[in-house]
Amino acid sequence: MFRNNYDNDSVTFSPQGRIFQVEYAAEAVKQGSVVVGIASKTHAVLVAIKRNAEELSSYQKKLFPIDEHVGIAIAGLTSDARVLSNFMKQQCLGHRLTYSRHMPIRSLVDMIGSKAQINTQHYGKRPYGVGLLVAGVDDSGPHLFEFQPSGMTEEMIAFAIGARSQMARTYLERNLDKFKTSTREELIEHGLRALKESLVQDRELTVENTSVGVVGYVKETKKTEPFQVFDGHEVQRYLELVADDKKEGGPQAATVEDESTAMDVDA
Repeated sequence: MFRNNYDNDSVTFSPQGRIFQVEYAAEAVKQGSVVVGIASKTHAVLVAIKRNAEELSSYQKKLFPIDEHVGIAIAGLTSDARVLSNFMKQQCLGHRLTYSRHMPIRSLVDMIGSKAQINTQHYGKRPYGVGLLVAGVDDSGPHLFEFQPSGMTEEMIAFAIGARSQMARTYLERNLDKFKTSTREELIEHGLRALKESLVQDRELTVENTSVGVVGYVKETKKTEPFQVFDGHEVQRYLELVADDKKEGGPQAATVEDESTAMDVDA
């Protein structure tokens, strides 16, 4: 891990033009359990694998509501995610009190991007060791954004972050054309199938280790479905959608990735 003193702070570039502390923060995201996000014309969906540090502990949360119209999925350090989620909640509340309407998703994501990027400009600070998928709706419809520890944000149609997320992204790329016109249930099913692609072969998706978050907006009717997180037995009916993958030759049922990572790297 020693980088000839170029990794002592986040404002020193190496001779190759790299900032190692930003790379270390990105590595923390890769150690977190996988989360998947997909957006269609009417809905945005987040699905996540929850991790427990040991058999005696509970599963840590992966999905967090920010406001009625937006929620996040995290991969990385849960403590850093808590700081960013509290900041996002404050911004949404302040915007609603000032303008009497929900905060546009792009404005919210730009704010957390700027907040994170400041930590790469000042000595004594460090990048946030967490990646986010931000799903929400506004007057222009559903949106899905990715946030990286460097402060970079980008809008996505579908994406996955965390350990073994490349396999989930491969599934999303294969089915990309279907997402735009998918219904709410179909979008959740695609998210769970992508999640299963990224898992190793010990356990299956269960009501204990799976979370689903959904938010929706139909522009024609201006009808909004508030962001809602489904945990525990609430996800059973969604897991049944992909329960017969093995029998039908679909994605192979698999399980949660290696749980030997540090306790403070998400859930």
